[in-house]
Amino acid sequence: MSEGFTPDGSGFGRDDGCNPAVLSSRRGRQPERACCGTSGKKEAVEQLNEVFKTTSVAIVAHYSGLTVAQMQTLRKQMKQAGASVKVSKNRLAKIALEGTDVAAIGSLLKGPTVIATSNDPVAAPKVAIEFAKANEKFVILGGSMGKTVLNVDSVKALASLPSLDELRGKLVGLIQAPATKLAQLSNAPAAKLARVIQAHASKGEAA
Repeated sequence: MSEGFTPDGSGFGRDDGCNPAVLSSRRGRQPERACCGTSGKKEAVEQLNEVFKTTSVAIVAHYSGLTVAQMQTLRKQMKQAGASVKVSKNRLAKIALEGTDVAAIGSLLKGPTVIATSNDPVAAPKVAIEFAKANEKFVILGGSMGKTVLNVDSVKALASLPSLDELRGKLVGLIQAPATKLAQLSNAPAAKLARVIQAHASKGEAA
């Protein structure tokens, strides 16, 4: 059996050094004393706090019932999108959230939860929503984009938006347009310019 997974497949790694799912798999040891001394807890909280302070968005979901393979797939998909997944003891995560813009997600940390974060405010929501569609046991609870609290519908709305990379690509396409066309756009009223940009964006989505 790989280190960091429970016998029943419900534990998914030791992100903070104090994952209860991991600790519960160790026979004959008290969960709090297995590897979570004072220094270990402090380091875990500091690492999580740094993640929460620098992230643009944080999404919380229940993962009870997912297999190890499914969780590994989620981690891989998040990583490919520039996002990450944290499995942490809820009590430590709540401490780490204090003083950060995404502190509002603390109320969602009940039961077996994972926290997906990303600097691109669309990346984590997009992967989480797509993963939830294919895995019914992955249940999105909500999240926070900066200090803005997100319910499930808000997370879905974010997921439907183009990523930062997609937006950059569309802007590059406009910049590379013929000089005469750019000159026309620069002299056009703001409303017309907005319509042109939206038309380009719609065209790109249709393609």
